[in-house]
Amino acid sequence: MLDFAGLGLWLNLAIFVGAAVAVWMAGVRITGYANAISEKTGVGQAFIGVVLLGGVTSLPEVTVGVTSSLSGDASLAVNSILGGIAMQVAILAFADMLIGRKALTSVIPDPVVMLQGGFKILLLSIVAASIVVGDVPVLFSGVWMWLLAAVTVFGMWVLSRTQRDRPWIANDEEVTPEKEEDRARKAAESSKKKSLRDIGWATAACGAVIIVAGYLLSRSGDAIAGATGLGQSFIGAVLVAIATSLPEVSTVFSATRAGLYTMAMSDIFGTNLIDIFLLFIVDLTGGADAVMNGAGRFEAFAVLIAITVTAIFFIGLVERRDRTILKMGYDSFAVLCVYLSGLVVLYFLRDVSGGGG
Repeated sequence: MLDFAGLGLWLNLAIFVGAAVAVWMAGVRITGYANAISEKTGVGQAFIGVVLLGGVTSLPEVTVGVTSSLSGDASLAVNSILGGIAMQVAILAFADMLIGRKALTSVIPDPVVMLQGGFKILLLSIVAASIVVGDVPVLFSGVWMWLLAAVTVFGMWVLSRTQRDRPWIANDEEVTPEKEEDRARKAAESSKKKSLRDIGWATAACGAVIIVAGYLLSRSGDAIAGATGLGQSFIGAVLVAIATSLPEVSTVFSATRAGLYTMAMSDIFGTNLIDIFLLFIVDLTGGADAVMNGAGRFEAFAVLIAITVTAIFFIGLVERRDRTILKMGYDSFAVLCVYLSGLVVLYFLRDVSGGGG
């Protein structure tokens, strides 16, 4: 395996930036492919957001998590996953600004995003419990992580069976499931001449780019952590988390500009569900002990940030107020405040990370 630490700080920074750009470009293309697949298969935006966009845009996290875990850097893997979850929710606040005069949560016509958010909070609560109580390894993974995997599978099964025809009306007569589908149809016009097979191969190619770039992000990010002295916990929760969240940034912004609000929010919540499940994979590949036994106050607070920002948007979806501040909904503004404040706290907690930050 290539020793990235021996390449020097500036070369690692160049590799990191280059890989981040590749991830961004692949993410932009995937939004269009996902929309085209949704149109050609008849699968709803919410499910496509969870399964396809959520799955593909999670590839950097998958690569970083597994690569770091196998190389003995389980702390970087855990913190990049936990930091990425909160970062991705904060992305929705910036996407809210693209709408401007309305709050994003007031124009979501599909209630399935609330179900996604509920399962996400449940999974994060299991992660928090594993940190506070401790875990016991059973069959190559901790007991709490086995529970996490079981609940994730159950949640995906429930989401796959959820119907779209539920009594839910957005606070805007221009935003309905039918009109959102019409916008998706128009946005997919350019892909009509392409077959589903061709679109599938193009999506797979973008996924391959993201996997390679994700590996480079993992190794260069680890080397940067060592060279700067900031530690794996903070680098993982901030720098690597930001870089691996670039596919979500590009896909969410593209979907929001196209008026595909359900797909935008489902992309984030779907990615989050898959990312949380990755902790189980990291545990399987992280050695004999349960990986969450190495977590401490830093990781626990990162989980609390993720739960809080998700709960704020959950409240916004229920309350559906369309008032804005700084071109974003009150809930989006609150999410940004919580996230940025949380980063400050995480910076001061970086030296007390149970994972050896």
